[in-house]
Amino acid sequence: MSLDASAIVPNSLARCRALVGPALRDAVHSLHPWQARIAGYAFGWSDADGESREGAGGKGLRPALVVLCAEGVGARAESAIPAAVAVELVHAFSLIHDDIIDGDERRRHRDTVWKTYGVGPALLAGDGLLALAMRGLAAAPHGQQAVRHLSAALLELVYGQTDDVIFEGRDWTGGRAVTVEEYARMAGGKTGSLLACAAALGGTVGGAPSAVVDRLSEMGRQLGLALQIVDDLLGVWGDPAVTGKPTFSDLRQGKKTLPVVAALAGDSAAGRRLAELLAAGDDRWPLGGEAAEESLWRAASLIEEAGGREFAERRAGEHVERAMDIAGKVLVDAEAAGELQAFARYLIHRTV
Repeated sequence: MSLDASAIVPNSLARCRALVGPALRDAVHSLHPWQARIAGYAFGWSDADGESREGAGGKGLRPALVVLCAEGVGARAESAIPAAVAVELVHAFSLIHDDIIDGDERRRHRDTVWKTYGVGPALLAGDGLLALAMRGLAAAPHGQQAVRHLSAALLELVYGQTDDVIFEGRDWTGGRAVTVEEYARMAGGKTGSLLACAAALGGTVGGAPSAVVDRLSEMGRQLGLALQIVDDLLGVWGDPAVTGKPTFSDLRQGKKTLPVVAALAGDSAAGRRLAELLAAGDDRWPLGGEAAEESLWRAASLIEEAGGREFAERRAGEHVERAMDIAGKVLVDAEAAGELQAFARYLIHRTV
């Protein structure tokens, strides 16, 4: 199969959404009606008043990874549905809570769940989604082993998110600065853990040996690291009309993303000027105004001049190559392996 991601991936994602979507909606509709309405908004199925938005919703990257890994080890796609639903429920739960933690008001061109319904209702809806995921996975074939994978991923995810929050209070430079290695551990937990879990669940429900499941987990983690780095790049240079978030959203929040961390780690004149600008911006940017916008544009330019953008793009590509190599070596179904390799390439060329 050709690895032309632009031709393969949309069809793969559409096929997996059609397979998993009905079971996902059935699960959500089993919640308390108020929670189900909020969850429907979170998934993009409805507007704030509960009116249907047909054709809306996310791409479904994580459930697709579950399905493709199950197929890749020789199982039928249908065997992966409960695990794929569980992973998507946990992903939605994590996004709802993450937006509350970060104070983000926009996601996918709409107000976030907490902004629309309030923090309390958003938390309850997120909690309901997590409970649904655990219940559904426990009742599935290989449920005990699958729940162990998901529980471990949740602990990692929370650990990574905690580090992400703590990093915002760390210094930009000096002994308390976030290092590239610390960033990698954080991203491996915050984003890598759930994709590692998705890939491992695909192998688990597909009946693969534990050694193969472990390799699939590593493949998913590499994809997650690439995905987080691409999100970091979009958080600085992404088009708000495409990403649905404000310009320089991560810089405004003082997030220690990889392009920034890498730019500051290098001993360059641009990096030193960037450090001065970021330190001054800690007090000025939240106030807004033209001066703040000019400083943010300047910071983005200095990050690129100091090599932060190039470093992040190269690192994302390295993670994708590792994931593709694993897929090619451990999957017995050549067609599924080709889809997964195309899927990996897609991650570093996406714009949303």
